[in-house]
Amino acid sequence: MFNKEKYSFTFLAFMLTLLFSSCMKNITDDEKHKIFRYNESSGIVSLDPAFAKDLPHIWACNQLYNGLVSLDANLKIVPAIAHSWNIQDSGKTYTFNLRNDVYFHDNQVFNGIKRKVVASDFVYSFNRLVDPNLASPGTWVFNSVKIESNVYSFKALNDSMFQIKLKESFPSFLGILTMIYASVIPEEAVIFYGENFRKNPVGTGPFHFTYWKEGLKLVFRKNPDYFEFSDNEQLPYIDGVAINFLIDRQTAFLDFVKGNLDFMSGIDARYKDELLSREGSLRSKFQNKIYLERQPFLNTEYLGFYVDSIAGKINPVQNIQLRKAINYAVDRIKMLKFLRNGIGKPGIGGMIPFGMPGHDTTGEIGYSYQPHLAASIIRAENLLNTEITITTTAEYVDLAKFIQSQLTNVGLQVRIDVSPPAAMRQSRAKGKLEVFRSSWVADYPDAENYLAMFYSKNFAPNGPNYTHFKSEDFDSLYEMASKLPELSDRIGLYRQMDSLIMSDAPVVVLFYDEVLRFVNNRVTGFESNPVNILDLRRVKIN
Repeated sequence: MFNKEKYSFTFLAFMLTLLFSSCMKNITDDEKHKIFRYNESSGIVSLDPAFAKDLPHIWACNQLYNGLVSLDANLKIVPAIAHSWNIQDSGKTYTFNLRNDVYFHDNQVFNGIKRKVVASDFVYSFNRLVDPNLASPGTWVFNSVKIESNVYSFKALNDSMFQIKLKESFPSFLGILTMIYASVIPEEAVIFYGENFRKNPVGTGPFHFTYWKEGLKLVFRKNPDYFEFSDNEQLPYIDGVAINFLIDRQTAFLDFVKGNLDFMSGIDARYKDELLSREGSLRSKFQNKIYLERQPFLNTEYLGFYVDSIAGKINPVQNIQLRKAINYAVDRIKMLKFLRNGIGKPGIGGMIPFGMPGHDTTGEIGYSYQPHLAASIIRAENLLNTEITITTTAEYVDLAKFIQSQLTNVGLQVRIDVSPPAAMRQSRAKGKLEVFRSSWVADYPDAENYLAMFYSKNFAPNGPNYTHFKSEDFDSLYEMASKLPELSDRIGLYRQMDSLIMSDAPVVVLFYDEVLRFVNNRVTGFESNPVNILDLRRVKIN
């Protein structure tokens, strides 16, 4: 007689065995092959380069895609899919000559045919990025491109020549093209996968997409057709990349120490003292397992104030005097000493970070620690006991609590709202957060990158102006600087713009960060860079 319950149990056991075998196969493959392993606690929601607006997504997409040009470890703009280019018409016309040996990753959409990248693919990719129906946060990168009859000036002169025309000369434009947003993708894949392109990416990068169990593991494998070589050896050197998604950074740290992960970026309050001395050097007990790479990081960490109105609620930080008082109330030097083991530089200048041309080294335009002045402003403006909410992620709760304590000392009431990273990014973009902890990493090596965050035409969600800061004077200086070809001529305007930002105080600059990369000793060829891009092309695993 047929036993339905016994059959169901047997089938369930069989399926569990298959699942366990599949997981074990993934683990075995990671051990057997030269797979670079790291954890991404913030999670990844899309592998579409049009939505790569933060480091977790940029790191992943950087393995899958290429653009016309890229940055080397010294932030020099170097060829990628374009082997050369010409800038003509007083800096308004860019013509790129493409390589003829770049192919998209093998995918079912190509029906077994190797699909070469041609100039029309860039026309498609760039037009897709600026399509309002896509609602990419990267639309702003092409604000300087000329538009005629509602058509952006992207043109394929032939299969190997691609041209862009700008409205006006914009010296930073070539740097913008190094961003992941400007990656090339095939139209066939976007049409075939539709909304699911985010989890079925097709690019040209050193690795191709293989497997993704969302929230658990993401795997890329070496692209056998990758076009770049080093010393006559094809890149990349390793077999693949495996990304885990452990939300708890303490658990990820333990995995790293055990040797189950190859790389860890940054530092967490829960284990910083175990890893680092008070001076910020690696403790000796770990030196037989890992090594530390440390260098200045073009990253400004800050609190952002949404200076516009918020639907359905009173927004206290619309008051400029309150924003200034908060700036004076934060002891940035003490914060770095006790929370970060001295890593970074206190944010007593403007938004332009230390190490970037245009940074204020005098401290004249920023805010120093003056708690008595902060308390005086609060009393004079009848702001005593004003309630504000700081939204942050779990990773930065210690920093938020430090600021909370500082602001309480000058008479404010502060609540901390801890939000998942993805939810916080969404709320920030929609203008729902009165105060939020954030950071800005240079996308390209020009201070304009930071100032673009305050240009009124870049309001979020379609640009990086999350504070909704607006100033006609600022906009005028920004547009003036964009027309000057020489950096030396732009520096003075950059400082004026930074000064205007600080005067209106839409942000509290907390500190200028440093790149901290802890790397498994089995890994060689791992290079840091001032924009903290994860480049695994030349990594080797022993």
